[in-house]
Amino acid sequence: MNSIYQQLASLDDVSINYSAGGIINIILAVIMYGVSLGIQPRMFRKVFAQPKSILLGLLGQWIALPALTFLVIVIFNKYIPPMVAMGMILVASCPGGNISNFMTSFAKGNTELSVSMTAVSTCLAPIITPGNYAIWGSLYKNFLCRHEIVDANTWLTIPFWNVFETVFILLGIPLVLGLLTTRFLPRVARALSTPLRYISIVVFIAMVLVMFMSNKEKFVEFIKYIFIIVFFHNALALLTGNTIARVGRVPLRDRRALTIEVGIQNSGLGLLLLFNPAIFPQTGIGGMLFVTAWWGVWHIVSGLTVASIFRAKEIKE
Repeated sequence: MNSIYQQLASLDDVSINYSAGGIINIILAVIMYGVSLGIQPRMFRKVFAQPKSILLGLLGQWIALPALTFLVIVIFNKYIPPMVAMGMILVASCPGGNISNFMTSFAKGNTELSVSMTAVSTCLAPIITPGNYAIWGSLYKNFLCRHEIVDANTWLTIPFWNVFETVFILLGIPLVLGLLTTRFLPRVARALSTPLRYISIVVFIAMVLVMFMSNKEKFVEFIKYIFIIVFFHNALALLTGNTIARVGRVPLRDRRALTIEVGIQNSGLGLLLLFNPAIFPQTGIGGMLFVTAWWGVWHIVSGLTVASIFRAKEIKE
């Protein structure tokens, strides 16, 4: 194998403090609660009255992005070691990130479509996330074994039911509580929605930075490789959303929403799953952790950049 592959593979030995997992659980639950506070039934009416855009967006997020991710890691398997590749598959299997709603609004896109797509992908994440991870992870595992790259049967497991249980509990319960708050305590929901969104995001980024700093030497040594991988993977996600929207000939505001929705993944959920020892082993997954954590930082930068470009362009439609 080439030196890049070997260097990235050495990330798997990185030691991560798993005691932070409980804190991340709480942070993600708060984020999901904040997402649900912004969901209003009236937002869905117009979107689902003309469902073409949301169906195209979900097609891009649930099918196209994981499939293209798998294709990329197979093509570049000489440079991408298994744990880094599995991290990419995990991120591609996650639902949309809640910050995409703000970015879509800033980009003068269809905010109702963005919120609806985030809500649908999040509500169905207990099925879609473990399902996609199991399907594409198993295909990748078979690819590795078939081509005698590594004997993935000896160490790589695809924990569908454990992922399902974790996602269901940590996304489903906060969403239900948030919807109940919006329904019966609308003033409280309005007061909490925006502050919770920004506080939780800042805290999550701080947690990621702490994780990186605890492995400072490895981070500095390999960030150039992780940066390149995440940069192109995220660009692929943004391009996937934009291309599907263009091919589907949806209105410009919808196109902006779908570009951002498919490009912004809830990598916080992926990081939470990785910190759960009931799902993943506590050692040997450093490549997955670095990819997933850096995604959580980078997609904010890329999303705001794309949103700023969109905002600067006049909508003529």
